[in-house]
Amino acid sequence: MLSKLGSRGAFGVALHEIANDNNNIIALSADLCNTSGLDRFREAFADRFINVGIAEQNMVGIAAGLANEGKVPFVTTFSNFLSMRACEQIRHFLGYMKSNVKVVGLGSGFAMGMFGNTHYGVEDLAIIRAIPNVTVISPADSSETFKTVQAAALYDGPVYIRLTGTMNNPIVYKDEYDFKIGKAVKLKNGSDINIFAAGTMVYNSVKAAELLENRGLSVGVTNMHTIKPIDADVLDEISSYSKLIVSVEEHSVVGGLGGAIAEYNSNKKNVPPHLIIGTEDKFKYAGEYKYMLEINGLLPEQIADKILSRYNSI
Repeated sequence: MLSKLGSRGAFGVALHEIANDNNNIIALSADLCNTSGLDRFREAFADRFINVGIAEQNMVGIAAGLANEGKVPFVTTFSNFLSMRACEQIRHFLGYMKSNVKVVGLGSGFAMGMFGNTHYGVEDLAIIRAIPNVTVISPADSSETFKTVQAAALYDGPVYIRLTGTMNNPIVYKDEYDFKIGKAVKLKNGSDINIFAAGTMVYNSVKAAELLENRGLSVGVTNMHTIKPIDADVLDEISSYSKLIVSVEEHSVVGGLGGAIAEYNSNKKNVPPHLIIGTEDKFKYAGEYKYMLEINGLLPEQIADKILSRYNSI
């Protein structure tokens, strides 16, 4: 059910459920109630839903004030508007003042399809990750989105939740598992190549790994759902035996998950080569979601080809 709803629908279901048990949960929307999956929340908790209109900067400020009064506000709008239009407010109120606000970036990556480059969120990680004290999470599928919302509600501090993908999100997790903020999840073990992925690219990376295994390679995949703070333990462990590490994300190759891993490993000795796969550092023509993934080389077959080419060059 959650997969059919997509990440935004899963977010709405999760927040509605959590709010039943926590009267301090507040939802704020920048005129995107339905798009945020918050219709049920608004109907059930009308006194705890605030539509501020198209005023993202004010919305973050209001949320910070609510947090100072002991509430747990969840702020929702498209990721590009949150990360760029409200960047200063997130920096001051969440980063500097450490307000307990949960910022939910909707439609990250290319989920907005034909809305085009004005609505694509492919720089948000680079922006938010640079702000001190803000935890950054990019769930792999709709069930992990549910777990992320639950964990964020209990987490003491500002959190940025990056929601990628569209409705009918591919399912990564079919069984129950332990989700902890800051702790990556190994999905497959491999000795030749290890892929670190986040958001929608976790599923695509698993499929790419299967294609590479058909060519005789041992390929591991790790879901790096928490991008900040990065899981240093799993990076150290996997880097110690890999011949090549790869990061895959529906985000610019500048400043995202790949940047976080490269920054950490830059202080280490004897780390393996690192291939960063993401969107190119340029604006391209807009199109439907799958088309955008294709022209940016983010489909499983394209990911596998890029990895094989790099591996053969070592």
